[in-house]
Amino acid sequence: MSEDFYSVLGVSRDASEDEIKQAYRKKAAEYHPDVSDDPNADEKFKKAKQAKEVLTDDQKRQAYDRMGHERFEQAEKRGGVDGGGAGGAGGMGGMGGDIFEQFFGGGAGSGGGGRGGPRQGPDLRTDLAIELEEAHEGVEKQFTVARPETCPDCGGSGHPDSADAETCPECEGRGQTTQVQQTPLGRVQQTQTCRRCEGEGTLYSETCSTCAGDGQIRNEATLSVEVPPGIRDGQSLRMEREGAPGENGGPNGDLLIEISIRKHPEFDRDGDDLAHRAAISFPQATFGTTIEVPTLDGSVEMDIPSATQSGETFRLEGKGMPRLRRRGNGDLFVKVQIVTPEEMNDEQREALETFAEAGGEEVEVAEGFFEKIKNSL
Repeated sequence: MSEDFYSVLGVSRDASEDEIKQAYRKKAAEYHPDVSDDPNADEKFKKAKQAKEVLTDDQKRQAYDRMGHERFEQAEKRGGVDGGGAGGAGGMGGMGGDIFEQFFGGGAGSGGGGRGGPRQGPDLRTDLAIELEEAHEGVEKQFTVARPETCPDCGGSGHPDSADAETCPECEGRGQTTQVQQTPLGRVQQTQTCRRCEGEGTLYSETCSTCAGDGQIRNEATLSVEVPPGIRDGQSLRMEREGAPGENGGPNGDLLIEISIRKHPEFDRDGDDLAHRAAISFPQATFGTTIEVPTLDGSVEMDIPSATQSGETFRLEGKGMPRLRRRGNGDLFVKVQIVTPEEMNDEQREALETFAEAGGEEVEVAEGFFEKIKNSL
C-alpha cells in the first residue's frame, strides 16, 4: 500500500497550505538527489513533490480527502484528477458531467500552462560548530557547504544554446495534454502536464553535457555568516537565497545554519548563565580570602567570606553570556570546593594536629547543611 501524502510530508490532515509547503521544503532539502546520500533519495524526493502538488491545490486536495489515497492514485493513472477527476464522481450522485466540470474546474481552460510560473527553491540545512568564546563575543565565520546550483553552461535550461528546438508533438507546444473520458456521469475533460516535454512545450535535440539535462550541478560554496553574541547551542541562522535554485526562474531557497557550541573546559552554560567551579584551601575557607575567578571577559577578583563551606555558590552578576539581541548579560555562578591536601610537610602536619587537639574530633553541623550538600550534587 502506498504511503498517504500527509504521512509522506509528516503533517496532519488539517495542516495549512503554509505548513505543507514548509514540510515539503524540509523533505526536499533532505532528499534532493543532488545533496542526499540516501539510496532511495530520488524516489522519496519525487513522492514529496507529488504530495505537495496535490495538497497545495485546493480542488485536488478536496478530491484526495474524499477519495482516499488508493482511489486517487488509480484515478491519476487513468488520466489524472486535475481538480477532482472522474474518481471524485462517486459522491456526486446523479449530477451531469457539465456540473462536475464546473465544480472541479477540470477543463482545458481551467489550469495554468505546463510547469507553471517561477517557484522558490527548497531550503537547505548545514551545521556549524563554534567555541563558547565566539558565542560570547559574536564572530564572522567562514564555512563550506555542498549544494545544488544552476548549471553555469546551460543556465538551468538543461540544453545547450546550439540545440535544435521543435514544438512538442504530444501537446502541440501547450505544455499540457487534455484527455476526455466518458463516465456514467457524463463527459469529463481532464488536463495534465505533458509527460513527453515535462511542461516545456518544446523538445530539444541535445541535453547539456555538464548537468545531463537536469539544469543543476552539485558544487561546494564557501560562505561567510555573522554569528551574533549570545547565540545558544541548537539555534539556527538563516541566510536568504543561499539554498537550492528555484524552478522556472524562481529565486533560490534559504540556507539554515544550525549552531553547535563546543564544550568548554572552565564553564558550563545554562541559558544566559554560566557556572564555574573554584578550588580553595581549608585555611582560605576558614579565615576568608580573595581569589581570582576566570570569566569570558578576563579574570576578576571574588571575596570568599570566613567560614565558607564546601559547595557554597557565589553569584557574579553580569559575568555570564550576552542576552541574544537584548541588552545585558546573564550571571556567573561560582561553586567553591575545599580541597584536602594529599601531601603535607612536617610543619603543616604539626600545625594541623595542634588544631585538631584544640578543637576536638567532633564536628558541629549547622541546620540545613545536608540540604545544601544535596542541592549541590
